[in-house]
Amino acid sequence: MTRQWLGVVLAAACALAAGGAGAQEIVHFPSLDGQTTLNGYLFRASGAGRHPAVVFMHGCGGLFTSRGAMLSRETDWAARLTTAGYVVLAVDSFIPRGQHEMCSAAHLDLSIYTKRAKDAYGALAFLQAQPDVRADRIGVIGWSQGGGTVLHTVGTPSYGRPAAMTQPDFRAAVAFYPAQCSEKMESAVWTTAIPLLVLLGSDDVWIGAPNCQRWLAGPISRGAAVTVQMYPGAAHDFDFPNELRKEHPEWTLNGVVPITGTDPAARTDALQRVPAFLAHYLND
Repeated sequence: MTRQWLGVVLAAACALAAGGAGAQEIVHFPSLDGQTTLNGYLFRASGAGRHPAVVFMHGCGGLFTSRGAMLSRETDWAARLTTAGYVVLAVDSFIPRGQHEMCSAAHLDLSIYTKRAKDAYGALAFLQAQPDVRADRIGVIGWSQGGGTVLHTVGTPSYGRPAAMTQPDFRAAVAFYPAQCSEKMESAVWTTAIPLLVLLGSDDVWIGAPNCQRWLAGPISRGAAVTVQMYPGAAHDFDFPNELRKEHPEWTLNGVVPITGTDPAARTDALQRVPAFLAHYLND
């Protein structure tokens, strides 16, 4: 790990210890890649007994800002879900591997990207060992590249699912504006038996939302457990709290300049739709 990113880890730990992100614990657990010990940020639900849980998979920019603060998108969702009775585990796939970001073409490492489904299953195993978690009621949410990781994780074929699972699989999944939705997996064979909610913005040029919607139509037509919600006029990162709409020429790939920013209508709907979806599958 470089000195710079060791500093980010320390800054993040200090922020969490001070309550900046609302997390109670910084935890460590193995990825199923067999090589990486991951950092996790565990948000406990209040109340006694066992709770349903959700794994968070961050986007291509990582889990933290350059100042070491956890992204407001993740902390906002964690606060809402823990209030609703869920344990939340936010997984950091990058810093343990000495990586900062993979939004720019120069820093994209596909070997890390494909390993992230094994990170998700490592997080699932960690949560299933926790005394306050219901082992059969765990979901996964991913954003952008983390949304692509969700597709890699819950799909058949899966990039991360163990050949012989001794514990229950993920019970539900949510993918916000998933990366490479129409490229990484062959729509003629990909499917999922795990209920999956995919949320897209029609103006998301970064992932090509209409192409993603068309790609998902194939698995849906074959009976895949996929629901797609398209938000008119919304761009990438529409559920971020209070983010101005912005172009990112530094992340341009194949001539496409990404556009990100909060869409109030899409965010409001997602804040209701996602908890309702999770409640349907993770709560009795």
